[in-house]
Amino acid sequence: MERVRKGFTLIEILIVVAIIALLASLVAPRLFGKLESSKQKIAKTQINLIETALDMFRLDVGRYPTTQEGLKVLWSNPGDIPNWHGPYLKKPIEKDPWGHPYIYRCPGKHGAYDLYSLGADGKPGGTGENKDITSWDN
Repeated sequence: MERVRKGFTLIEILIVVAIIALLASLVAPRLFGKLESSKQKIAKTQINLIETALDMFRLDVGRYPTTQEGLKVLWSNPGDIPNWHGPYLKKPIEKDPWGHPYIYRCPGKHGAYDLYSLGADGKPGGTGENKDITSWDN
């Protein structure tokens, strides 16, 4: 009686796993590089969106939010700001794509206000994915 072969041998499975691992090692670095550059683009876009909301706030109120008021006044009425006609953002944008809070200072050192993200490392300066993303360089 002849045996019917069902399934794969261990060698065949190991060869397939090795091929998949080789392909993953070639493709993964490229994908992770795209992911980091995408996060930087998202941060730039969010800063531009916040800047537009800050300008709308200024048109209504006559000034930019103070550092103490922060960005929260763009989506939540504190109740004591005359001529507040927000929300100026549909939903809060408190953190950058890396999970760090955006830094807002008014008055700023580079203009009426400074708005920036410290990048992936959350520290001032840096290059590549750790580079600061600022409103004054956008």
